[in-house]
Amino acid sequence: MTKQSLRPVLVATTFFGLLLIAWPHLRATVAVAAHASPAPFTLCKSTYALCTTARCTPIAGHPGSVSCGCGVHAGYSAATTACRAVGETSAGRSIVSRYYPVKTYASCSNDRPWANCLDSPCLIDKKNPSKATCTCTIAKNQNPYVIVTNRYTKSTCTTGIISSATVKDSERISSFIQAQRLIPPFTSKVLNSPPR
Repeated sequence: MTKQSLRPVLVATTFFGLLLIAWPHLRATVAVAAHASPAPFTLCKSTYALCTTARCTPIAGHPGSVSCGCGVHAGYSAATTACRAVGETSAGRSIVSRYYPVKTYASCSNDRPWANCLDSPCLIDKKNPSKATCTCTIAKNQNPYVIVTNRYTKSTCTTGIISSATVKDSERISSFIQAQRLIPPFTSKVLNSPPR
C-alpha cells in the first residue's frame, strides 16, 4: 500500500480512536442534559397570593389585563417559577400569585373570559395584609375551565371575570403537588358534569 492509500484508513482510525476516548465524557454530558430539564412546576414554602376564588376587573388603558383581589397565605404552594421572599417596592410589598389545591369546583365551557393569575405580580394591601391585588392576564376560549366554588348555580359559569385555569392545567399542577408528598393528600370534587 502507498502512503496515499493509507491516508483515509489512518484518518478513520484516528477519528474512531478519539471517539472511543471521548465517549464516556459525551455519554455523561448527554445524561446530564437529559436530567437537567426542569419540572413544569415548583413546589416550595413562601408568602404568596392565592387567587383561586378572586374576582377581577378590567384595568383602564391596559387591554388584556385585569386587577384581581386575592388572599395572602404562607406555606407550600406551586407555580412555574420558584418561590421568592416578599419584595419591597416603591408601590408597596410585592409577592407572586401561586396555586394551592382546591376542594370543589365547577367545570365550565363557553366563551366567557377569565383571568390567568398563575405567577402574576401582586401587591399586598397596605391596610389589610391578608389581601393582595394581582395583575393577571385575560384568557378566553380555553375550555373547559375551572371556577372554584362550594356551590354550583346556573350563573356560576356566566357571571363576572374570575381567576381560573383550564381543567387540564388544574389537574396537572394538582397531580404534581400530590407527587411531592409534602402536603396531606386531597381530592377535588367537581360540582357539575364537566364538559370535555
